[in-house]
Amino acid sequence: MPPVQAIKAKAPQKAFVIAKDFSAYIAGSILMGISIDMFTAPNHIAPGGLSGICTMINYTTGLPIGIMTLLMNIPIFIWAFAEIGFLGVIKSLFATVISSVAIDAINPFIVPYRGNMMLASIFGGVLLGVALALIFMRSATTGGTDLIARLLGRHVRFIPIGKLMLCVDGVVVIASAFVYRNIENAMYAIISIFVCSKLIDTILYGTDIGTGKVLFIISSKSREIANAILEDVDRGVTILKSCGAYSGKEGEVLLCAVRRFEVAEVKDIVHTIDRRAFLIVGDAGEITGEGFRQAKVDQRQMKRLKAKKHKRTVYRRR
Repeated sequence: MPPVQAIKAKAPQKAFVIAKDFSAYIAGSILMGISIDMFTAPNHIAPGGLSGICTMINYTTGLPIGIMTLLMNIPIFIWAFAEIGFLGVIKSLFATVISSVAIDAINPFIVPYRGNMMLASIFGGVLLGVALALIFMRSATTGGTDLIARLLGRHVRFIPIGKLMLCVDGVVVIASAFVYRNIENAMYAIISIFVCSKLIDTILYGTDIGTGKVLFIISSKSREIANAILEDVDRGVTILKSCGAYSGKEGEVLLCAVRRFEVAEVKDIVHTIDRRAFLIVGDAGEITGEGFRQAKVDQRQMKRLKAKKHKRTVYRRR
């Protein structure tokens, strides 16, 4: 196919992908707005992140949560542009703007729920979890602590991104106890964060967080692609030596295991660097190791195996 025709053929596909991205951002932003405007903010629950900080600012000053969230994200995105580049955070920028606008836009039409605090924290966490999962599935974030943790993770690689986010959220929750002068509000915020994180894991990874996707990438620019995945997605890549059965040419195959929602980001990286790359995406029934589920060791089984190994060693020496 001639290059011009190939570009025309890919145009509708790109438009469809962009439409899916924005649909997910809009749906997620509306759910996020309902979560904050109906459940968490009216009940003085600050469930971590920038939204939690802006909820406390709204309580003390009356400033709109959405506008404050957008303004506080500006320095974070400037940092991200310097670290990752414009293309690396463009989706997150769109998602952040849409979600910030949605929080303030739907506020006049929402009737705040001021009933049972436990129900408010649970339903606020459920809606926020679904909202963030929709946005994460389209390879974006809503800025804030998610983006900060990702940027910090590029410099402090010995600390997992999840723990960095937990530390930031913990500081926000502790601060909320002082701002609202009630420790119970902080406790309800912890419940909301727990529900939100569990729901995100369930939607993105399924009921088993040890599953994911495995990608095989064949390209003449394999080293460049590997470096981009390591830097932008923060996933490990294994380089396998290969030889084409028909051509007889030696090359390299990249092997990479990722979460389900990270597949789209990896595909974008591959096709940006090499449009002619050969890409295979398969299901990984179970993934154990760093960044995924930690392997569980049966201590009794290990003792039996060590005992058998010791017996074989003694027998050989005799």
